[in-house]
Amino acid sequence: SFACVKLDYSLFLRYPFALVYRWFLFYQPAPVIHLFHIFSGLALAAFNFGPQLYHSVICVFVQFLMLRLMGRTVTAVLSSFTFQMVYLLLGYYYTATEEYDIKWTMPHCVLTLKLIGLSFDFYDGGKEAPQLSEEQKKSALTSVPSLLEVFGFSYFYGGFLVGPQFTLRSYQSLVARELTDCPGKPPSSVIPAMKRFALGFLCLVIYAIFSPSYPDSYYLTDEYEAQPFWYRCVFILLWGKVILYKYVSCWVIEGVCILSGLGYNGVVDGKHQWDACANMKVWLFETTPLFGGTIASFNINTNAWAARHVFKRLKFLGNKTTSHVATLFFLTIWHGLHSGYILCFTMEFLIITVERQAQALVRDSPMLTKMVNSHLYPIIYVVQQFIHWLFMGYPLVPFCLFTYDKWLKVYSSVYFCGHLFFLVAYLVMPFLRKALVPKKERSEKKQH
Repeated sequence: SFACVKLDYSLFLRYPFALVYRWFLFYQPAPVIHLFHIFSGLALAAFNFGPQLYHSVICVFVQFLMLRLMGRTVTAVLSSFTFQMVYLLLGYYYTATEEYDIKWTMPHCVLTLKLIGLSFDFYDGGKEAPQLSEEQKKSALTSVPSLLEVFGFSYFYGGFLVGPQFTLRSYQSLVARELTDCPGKPPSSVIPAMKRFALGFLCLVIYAIFSPSYPDSYYLTDEYEAQPFWYRCVFILLWGKVILYKYVSCWVIEGVCILSGLGYNGVVDGKHQWDACANMKVWLFETTPLFGGTIASFNINTNAWAARHVFKRLKFLGNKTTSHVATLFFLTIWHGLHSGYILCFTMEFLIITVERQAQALVRDSPMLTKMVNSHLYPIIYVVQQFIHWLFMGYPLVPFCLFTYDKWLKVYSSVYFCGHLFFLVAYLVMPFLRKALVPKKERSEKKQH
């Protein structure tokens, strides 16, 4: 669609913005840099969404007023969370269709997390150092940000449209010329940025080549339903792999953050790191046989945001499972109001629960440990990968088809095999532990 073409063009257009910053604005005063980021981000918003950019302007300005008028209070955090999420959800409600449309709510969901995170970081800045975790110390705001800072942070071209998430502290370091491997000079990040760009472009080419062969619409055809069961399952596997490249390509093209310097992440083992904004670990994504590994490699900054601002702040509940469920529920409604999102994240919870139980079983069973460390592992790895990618595609079906009449048709055609597989695995796992784990190991596990 034309909207997709405009979005792709905008993702590439960010690179000239980064070059302008490096060549002409790096040594300019902070207000000039903020204004450049504001107008470049607004230009991208206007190009893609026209006058609807006013939604983001309203939310950023209201967030600034909350910081100024409500201060470092729990009320301010709750008000920010409520206002930003309600605004986003109303946007979803009034613009929803049965297809995936590129509209103003797409960048707004990224902005919503950014602004809620800003309120948390401002609140943390009022606490004493011993009350903060090391992670919170890095992002806590000890001073009140200016209007230009908040708008510049919100509209920074490197993260406005599709992310990644980053903190205002990181943005302030960028503007202060601190995020560079050459103190006082623009970072030597052109080559790392171009490598990341090339990788993202390759992923985009892969998606462009294969996506016409695996369209979402094929699921709803009589031809798909007429195919044998094994074919329907393999189609889900291949479709799931291809559809993820759409997101991978957008996130890997975060080379613009590296080019500007925002991606600078210090020195490790004598080498400068440029992965502060990395939203994908492509090698892990391609090679891991684990569902947890794919989640850890995918949309990293959003997952880190949810862990930092939802999961860890629910520590007072005293139960990790409850915190995990609450975090997944938040991510569900943040994505949208369609039933497919609920089903997708419910399935993710079940899959991760079963996988963790299976990993504990392999670790505690001498026989299984010996097997995975033997020459049989290559065969085990292939089987793991098949199961992994089959059931990675499975929860993506409702995620991409949205409405229950569509995903129910697909799941019925494969007899809800994913649900059955993991429910049976969940029920059988305790019996497998009794059979495969020595009594001594089980008793030690219970004591811990």
